[in-house]
Amino acid sequence: MAMLRDRKTYRERIMQALYQAAEGNRLLGVDGAKLRTDLGIPEQDMAAACMYLAGEGWVVVDWERGNTPGMITLTHQGIRQMETEEEGRG
Repeated sequence: MAMLRDRKTYRERIMQALYQAAEGNRLLGVDGAKLRTDLGIPEQDMAAACMYLAGEGWVVVDWERGNTPGMITLTHQGIRQMETEEEGRG
């Protein structure tokens, strides 16, 4: 399992990727395996990050066998969270 700093980084990278994917289509889900590969996140850490983000209400995860995120979708609350962060940086 990753260190706290790495876990936070994984969660931020996942949210950013989902937010970018959702810009054109608010209901767009992202394939979990592809996202994990694209971001270079270890499988166990990807599952842990998705569980955390789902617990916050920022994503909805369709789980596959072996506790693997199949499809990940940003929720309205997740979009608002990303917009708030974006405004803070701007």
